[in-house]
Amino acid sequence: MPSLEEELFPSTPGKFKIDRGHSMNRQFHRCFASTSTMFLWALFLIALTASYLSFQSFVDSGSRYFSASWGGIQWEKQVRNSAQIHRSGGMSVLVTGAAGFVGTHVSLALKKRGDGVVGLDNFNNYYDPSLKRARKSLLNSHGVLVVEGDLNDGKLLAKLFDVVAFTHVMHLAAQAGVRYAMENPNSYVHSNIAGLVSLLEVCKSANPQPAIVWASSSSVYGLNDKVPFSEADRTDQPASLYAATKKAGEEITHTYNHIYGLSITGLRFFTVYGPWGRPDMAYFSFTRNILQGKPITIYRGKNRADLARDFTYIDDIVKGCLGSLDTSGKSTGTGGKKKGNAPYRIFNLGNTSPVKVPVLVNILERHLKVKAKRNIVDMPGNGDVPFTHANISHAQKEFGYKPTTDLQTGLKKFVRWYLSYYGYNNRKGLQ
Repeated sequence: MPSLEEELFPSTPGKFKIDRGHSMNRQFHRCFASTSTMFLWALFLIALTASYLSFQSFVDSGSRYFSASWGGIQWEKQVRNSAQIHRSGGMSVLVTGAAGFVGTHVSLALKKRGDGVVGLDNFNNYYDPSLKRARKSLLNSHGVLVVEGDLNDGKLLAKLFDVVAFTHVMHLAAQAGVRYAMENPNSYVHSNIAGLVSLLEVCKSANPQPAIVWASSSSVYGLNDKVPFSEADRTDQPASLYAATKKAGEEITHTYNHIYGLSITGLRFFTVYGPWGRPDMAYFSFTRNILQGKPITIYRGKNRADLARDFTYIDDIVKGCLGSLDTSGKSTGTGGKKKGNAPYRIFNLGNTSPVKVPVLVNILERHLKVKAKRNIVDMPGNGDVPFTHANISHAQKEFGYKPTTDLQTGLKKFVRWYLSYYGYNNRKGLQ
């Protein structure tokens, strides 16, 4: 007696046994003896296939509905609870990019002082998403809900504003990084331009309209060689696609302010660093490679000049973000129609004390107690600029912005977090 496997599969690949084929052939010929019979069978098979595809489409739609990461009574309850205000005169803030570096710190600070916070993040894989998941867990432990979704999902954005009448939006979601733009330019257009417009479209139609604070970048100063960089300086010479999309964002937000009465504040961040930072940033990758005994690449500019950055500690950036929210003023539109002029502002948020990159490496070596293997090369034409230096007088005047953390202190705090997060304290006894 043949085994089950022999019954199901042919003995020779591509060939079938035909021991019982004679009787089957007679039935086959009787069944398809006439052209009319074949035609009827064809119609039957077509109808059967169409029915199956319709049913499968229904199943797929239902599956997508039941597996959606948002929506439903319970989800709405979670959103409202997260957005609940717990202080007099507080605000309800939608924070986009909430599982990102700056987004996490800003969300925690808002929640700590009693504001309502709802996060939104798409958890893309530009860098290790597990770090973003860890930040999300941190936020969840402090009562901040992070909704997983994309800025370009208009239905999700509309639903969030339908569930909560947000008073403010802290827009930090973006495709970051200067060099990655040469590999994946479309991601910058998708996030930094299309995503921004999607958000502004929902905000302009909301009733009431929220005030918006969003992250521009010091990169917009591009090839400008006047220092320190001031908000009134020219920004029409971007050195990277990333910078160009941020500059485009400033023009787009100005348009929505002018036409729809949205209160909008743009923040030009200067090289933010600190605990829970981005792994693609130089200080982060330097730390990783130094600990692993790998060489680090240090770029230098023209005439072998050291690159310099206005490194700004995360806590100082958070102070600037909250100060901008608190002084943002109100939007003036209703239902997408402008009723009067609304504030439109741009601020530099930096440390106003540029430090050369080799000096940063020296500080890391002292904190890590490990010598770096340095590979010094000329800066390639990849969109980087030789230096950044912020003039912060405008932010100081408007909301008392004053950075207080120097690079030595900030990097010490970052190294302590890094060693703890990646388990070096336990494995190698580093302090």
